[in-house]
Amino acid sequence: MVELSLPVQVLLGVYLGLLTGIVPALVAWTLGFVFKYFTGVSIPGFGVVVLALAIAGVNGGLLALNDQTIRDSANGTALLIAIIVVLMVSLYAHAKGDAMGASLPKRLTLKRLTERTLATDVVDLANGRGQVHVTVVGEVGDIEGYPALGTDLRAAVRAFEDDFQADLLLSELETAVGERLRSEFDLSEVTVRLDERGKATVAAAPPLAGVSKRVPNGKRAVSVDALLPTGLARGDEVTVFTDAGDSFDGTVVAAKSREKSDGKPAATDGGTDVPSVPASPTTAGGDGRLTLAVDRSTAKTLLGASVRRVVVRSRGTRREFELVSLLRRAGKRFRRVSVRSSGPLDGVSLREAAVRDEYGVAVLAVRHDGRWRLAPDGAVRPAANDDLILVGTHSDLDRFTQEVAA
Repeated sequence: MVELSLPVQVLLGVYLGLLTGIVPALVAWTLGFVFKYFTGVSIPGFGVVVLALAIAGVNGGLLALNDQTIRDSANGTALLIAIIVVLMVSLYAHAKGDAMGASLPKRLTLKRLTERTLATDVVDLANGRGQVHVTVVGEVGDIEGYPALGTDLRAAVRAFEDDFQADLLLSELETAVGERLRSEFDLSEVTVRLDERGKATVAAAPPLAGVSKRVPNGKRAVSVDALLPTGLARGDEVTVFTDAGDSFDGTVVAAKSREKSDGKPAATDGGTDVPSVPASPTTAGGDGRLTLAVDRSTAKTLLGASVRRVVVRSRGTRREFELVSLLRRAGKRFRRVSVRSSGPLDGVSLREAAVRDEYGVAVLAVRHDGRWRLAPDGAVRPAANDDLILVGTHSDLDRFTQEVAA
């Protein structure tokens, strides 16, 4: 073989590289564009180099030309330059494809490509608006960690049907149906699975007597069986210890002791029955059911755990907090009212009005002329529009407000 001069070998190598690198460059550009556009991920340059060299070897035999014996041949310089040109062209094409994939508006993603859509024959185009009629099929299931649905509520959810916009993806339509069910039946939790014909499979949890409204955003209500301490009330901060040695912090949204020996259950206001004496919405202690608001990340773990003990966390040692806690546990509440003009308390002393005996409430403070007087004695005479801070039961405070307050 005649050995070519160096300039001729360089030109020959560039020519062979461009000619053989067309296919690897197209493949590199396509891969760079597709991966960046659909997934936002860039293929590493090393992978492009390896792929381009392999394609070039299949396309023009340059992979074989990288052999030691060929590189030592008379025209080995031209072949090495050709390989370098192929790799450079492939890297350049990959960079351009990656840049184009990043800059193009993303109107299509892999998620959308895999999204399920409604069948065209179930879409009603009446009045120029595409709608789909959604109905519930099968039995309405229960959600783990929540009480079972009542018979009437389960039947009502099972009978649900309504029209929804058909231009939504099935995942978005499932969310819309779930929100409609949640608002219509005040469900604490609901999951919906739709098929392509608008048939919904539903699992739901009941309102829990208002517990769903007490669970803060980002939290989940979890119900567990536990040995409850006496006097546990809604809003208490507790730590739950499990047999596995784990501990979970949460806020009580409902707690109910199981039946006592006299057959009367004691419950918080999240339960179904509240004992008349004492009037406090607290547990009587013993075995019972506890519903906590916990972080969603720990809810699943707590659901499958066996609870060993429940400890109520302290809220501080300030005396006023202790007093408020004691009064609330005794069924008392606080209220601020204003004295009604020409009412029973306008210009009448607290002793003469016999507030405690007549209404069953205690006056903790009186504000007159913009100044507060704490623990007023019986000689204090409130005037019209003076503010009073009272403590008493709900019924007594309601009666006092109706008869005395402005």
